[in-house]
Amino acid sequence: MTQKDITFVADFLTEHFNEAPELYNRKGKYFNVERVGQYLKDEDDDLVSPPNTEGNQWFNFLKDSTHLKESPLLFPYYPEKSLHFVKRQMEGVIDQCLQKPADVIGKSVHQAVCMSLYKISQSEDSTPQLFKLPFLWNDKTSNLHYVLFTILENSISKIHILRRHTDTSRSVSDGILAVEFGNFLNSNSVNQSSDSRCYSCLDAHFYDDETITVVLKESVQQEGKERVLAQLPLS
Repeated sequence: MTQKDITFVADFLTEHFNEAPELYNRKGKYFNVERVGQYLKDEDDDLVSPPNTEGNQWFNFLKDSTHLKESPLLFPYYPEKSLHFVKRQMEGVIDQCLQKPADVIGKSVHQAVCMSLYKISQSEDSTPQLFKLPFLWNDKTSNLHYVLFTILENSISKIHILRRHTDTSRSVSDGILAVEFGNFLNSNSVNQSSDSRCYSCLDAHFYDDETITVVLKESVQQEGKERVLAQLPLS
């Protein structure tokens, strides 16, 4: 502790541990340190020693502000209540704010289509994470939703593109397709097998409505694996 810390604690003890004769009739409340504990009690009773807000810059600011004084955006202040009371009040307001959107959104969501992407063994204790890199994009010009993702263990060299119309009653051609990255990026040696120069997708995002940006990694197990940043047109 620094000397400043020690001085601060000493001043606190000097100021707050003075006897308070006016509290003698209250059992167990003989010292002003009770002003701290009263805020932490989980009860709705008024505080024994409410704080003095005179000279508080925030209250003075609100008092002098015509627009903020009665603003519904500011949480009301309860100078006579404990922090537990204020916490319950705030939780109630937040729950009330969130309940209506939750009801509206919940009733508006429904399943448009069900598509089986892969199967796993039912005997496995823990389900492996096979669905990776889900990235969503909304093409407002064509009213289309896109989802980019890869499926591990199926084929790490493929990226899948799921496309749906924003109007769930309408369908689109090629609703889901896969793009495979083989050895086409390597032009140095045509004799190398496709397996030795296979690329897997580290990440994929839409660059714009017509272009996808992907980060590819060479799949061979060796130091200095090649990384490729490629842009693919949706067409």
